[in-house]
Amino acid sequence: MNLNVSEEMLRQIVLGVVQGMAAKQEATVSDFTKVTDPSGIILIKSDTVKCEPFQGEPGVRLRDVVTLQEAPRMGCGIMELDHANFEWTLTYDEYDVVFDGVLEIETQGRVVVGRPGDIIYIPKGSHIHFRSPQTARYAYFVYPANWQEL
Repeated sequence: MNLNVSEEMLRQIVLGVVQGMAAKQEATVSDFTKVTDPSGIILIKSDTVKCEPFQGEPGVRLRDVVTLQEAPRMGCGIMELDHANFEWTLTYDEYDVVFDGVLEIETQGRVVVGRPGDIIYIPKGSHIHFRSPQTARYAYFVYPANWQEL
């Protein structure tokens, strides 16, 4: 059988297959699933993220899910609190999106309470207490991503 496939046609076919594979590349990064499109768009399967203990704080676990190389301007991660209360001063702007449980942000004697589906914005310079009377799991988004270097 003679298919008469030109070199250019073969090149286009191979290029299409390779680009399609790259677009659907799904990688398990340590302990969570991240899908990176060639455009730079990143999909993180948040339910696969396994958090790690945070700075010896009892009941506090987190995991950054993007690197500065992947997202140089905005940081993102998942945090879990289990009957926790810890103090923090933000040197960056932060949004928190609550997935499960109750997240409390205490500042200046007042408490903002977030429940599943709620979004909380915390401005740079805020001195707060992250709290959870039971458990909470939420995504955090920070700007700038390299806040630790500033």
